[in-house]
Amino acid sequence: MITVEAVQHCLEEKVILAGLSCDLVEARIGIIGANGSGKSSFARLLNGLVIPVTGRVIAHGHDTSREGRAVRRKVGFVFQNPDHQIVYPIVEEDLAFGLKNTGLRGSDLTQRIGETLHRFRLEPLRHQAAHALSGGEKQLLALAGVIAMEPRTIVLDEPTTLLDLRNKRRIMEILSALPQQIILVTHDLDLLADFDRVLVFDHGRIAADGAPQPAISHYQTLMGA
Repeated sequence: MITVEAVQHCLEEKVILAGLSCDLVEARIGIIGANGSGKSSFARLLNGLVIPVTGRVIAHGHDTSREGRAVRRKVGFVFQNPDHQIVYPIVEEDLAFGLKNTGLRGSDLTQRIGETLHRFRLEPLRHQAAHALSGGEKQLLALAGVIAMEPRTIVLDEPTTLLDLRNKRRIMEILSALPQQIILVTHDLDLLADFDRVLVFDHGRIAADGAPQPAISHYQTLMGA
């Protein structure tokens, strides 16, 4: 469970999130809202990338403001732009970086890298330069790096925005098969049809919270659709 308790987040003088409280327990949760509605800031709260001014976030028993490292082992984060996440020049080196932070070394590390490359069909790219990958391959590598660390929750901030239809489908197929809790920020409403719950953000508050169909309908009404 991730619990958000009376959270307020500000950027300089501007209130980005105002008095938010919710429990995130479902396996598949979507987050939608207009640009600037606070949804991305909310997503970043969940693994401690953003620390609230007031209130607190408890992720799998850890307070994000005091136990950031423990939180990030339990809650992985995938950015919209994989270039913000890929830090090493070679594919296998980038995978190894995150895994070493979990304590893996030697044959265990090599085995986990091999399993991850196979799972994501990235084996032919093992020794390639990460910056030379296609957009879809980079996003797969970023997602693979997070999943390889075996978090309990994976938060994704618009991971399909820069992808073509084939790669978008590939990413969603992978996500649907994962046992972890998935929290997905997206503008692509069709991706949320089978989700358990959708939160709609509007001006830093949760404007609707429920099953996909009524929540999306509320969002479309807000947008004047």
